Amino acid sequence: MNKVMGFMAGAVCGALVGAITALLFAPMSGPELLQTAEERWQLTKSEAQQAMEEKRRELESQYRMAKQG
Repeated sequence: MNKVMGFMAGAVCGALVGAITALLFAPMSGPELLQTAEERWQLTKSEAQQAMEEKRRELESQYRMAKQG
C-alpha cells in the first residue's frame, strides 16, 4: 500500500510540475492563458462530476440487485 501511495504522490507532483512548466512556456498572453486554463478546469470538473454520477448510479443499481437477492 505504501508503494502505491508513494507512486501516486510522485505522479501528482510530476503532473503539477509539468503543468506549471507548460503554463510558464505557453505561447499565449496572460489573460488568454487564464481564460484557457479556466475553461479546461471547468471541462475537467464537469467530466469528473459526470463520471462520479455515472459510477454512483452503477453502484446503487448493484446494491439494489444484491439487496433483492
